[in-house]
Amino acid sequence: MTSVDPAPPPPMRLRELVFGAACAAAVRAAVRLGVPDALDDSPMTVDDLATEVKTQPHTLRRLLRALTCQGVFAENPDGTFEHTEMSRLLREDDPHSLRYIALWCTEPWTWNVWPLLDEAVRSGRNVFEDVYDREFFTYLNDSAPESAHVFNRAMTTSSEQSARDVALLLDLDDASSVVDIGGGQGHVLASLLEKHPHLHGTLLDLPGVVENADPRLRRDGALAGRVDVVAGDCREDVPVRADVYIIKNVLEWDDDSTRRVLANVRAVARPGARVVVIENLVDDTPSMRFTTAMDLLLLLNVGGAKHTRQSMVDRLTGAGLVIGEIRPVNAYLHAFECTVPG
Repeated sequence: MTSVDPAPPPPMRLRELVFGAACAAAVRAAVRLGVPDALDDSPMTVDDLATEVKTQPHTLRRLLRALTCQGVFAENPDGTFEHTEMSRLLREDDPHSLRYIALWCTEPWTWNVWPLLDEAVRSGRNVFEDVYDREFFTYLNDSAPESAHVFNRAMTTSSEQSARDVALLLDLDDASSVVDIGGGQGHVLASLLEKHPHLHGTLLDLPGVVENADPRLRRDGALAGRVDVVAGDCREDVPVRADVYIIKNVLEWDDDSTRRVLANVRAVARPGARVVVIENLVDDTPSMRFTTAMDLLLLLNVGGAKHTRQSMVDRLTGAGLVIGEIRPVNAYLHAFECTVPG
């Protein structure tokens, strides 16, 4: 099998970094061509694989060669190719699939805004609106339905994979109600309700999001009798009173939106209510290469930011919340346990 140099010298490493777009594009191409799904448990020749995915064998070999250098697929001494742990994550049917995450991070709009990162750093604001003349999510929903679909699938994948970890972390035995603010399709909420049969839950998110809520939460779903699905924008209002408020991967928009969400929670929450904020951090985490890259993408598209531990603490205390424990959820997420003061 091909081997990968684990520690290239600095000049070579820098060359690799500046060609990073080629690597990202290669992953995207393999997914869009269907290569990870066509290659199953048995190694395949390039000719057979090319026939399966309807490409030219000589150009497919070039694509695979570029990816095997990164540990995505492996080439055997007889010239056949097989899966690696990373390439299997690009399959549609893998339980830990990152297929839609890979597509989301390489959507067409990303190639148009990355070259303007210097301007975003200089000005401190998003440049997406300069390129597309509209706000990011308006563009997605009105002009890029395929990209919006990829975004929703990516967020669903991420939420499904972290939902169990969140449910294992949180002790809700003493609570009777929980609301997931900006909770997407409700995978985290569904996992919490399944773990705690006494809980009543509320899912709050935009109308176009909650209309595709987890089937367990919909009318006639397994959890329908214990849940309310509320369409709304948490930046405008949080019309739900509960014992526990969960805010996961929401407080990474611009600072004004973050302040408004937290203020809306404070306005409705009872004294003593718990507020659990769950975020990726750009420090104190083994996933810094990923989270720092996402931090820059957030600057480009919405003017937002991933947080350091301290910047998250500053925003939560600035909103008048009392911070208790700060705990890792998994390798990618941290939970900030807060209470509403009396």
